Amino acid sequence: MGNLDALRDWGHAKDYVRMQWLMLQQNQPDDYVIATGKQFSVRQFIKWAAEALGIEVSFSGEGLDEVGVVVSVEGDRAPCVSIGDVIIRVDPRYFRLTEVQTLLGDPTKAKNNLGWMPEISAKAMCEEMVASDLTLAIQKSLLKKNGYGI
Repeated sequence: MGNLDALRDWGHAKDYVRMQWLMLQQNQPDDYVIATGKQFSVRQFIKWAAEALGIEVSFSGEGLDEVGVVVSVEGDRAPCVSIGDVIIRVDPRYFRLTEVQTLLGDPTKAKNNLGWMPEISAKAMCEEMVASDLTLAIQKSLLKKNGYGI
């Protein structure tokens, strides 16, 4: 991972497309900021993703030496993960050359003029993404296990 402390305005495409549709229904064209107005760190997003798999992760170290270590595992969604495994490492290759520490949009105009509000939380979006990736991983695992190329 790159900068775990970077703050981002995470939003779901379904909410953003709904906002775009509302924009197109207006008689007069105008500019709107498509954003949630809420931000969370990359670290928080990682914690949500781990939780969606039944993994509790704890971060230790600082800067390039920071790691995420498995504290506990519940359920069967992460069968290859064990307590004590390092599952997150910071790698300078993943830092953006023009890193922006905080990205946050202000959707006030869209809320006031279009009645738009995001309906899907960042955490729910993360859980949806993990569920989709887990489904694909299980499919690939079954194919590989049964001798099919992936």
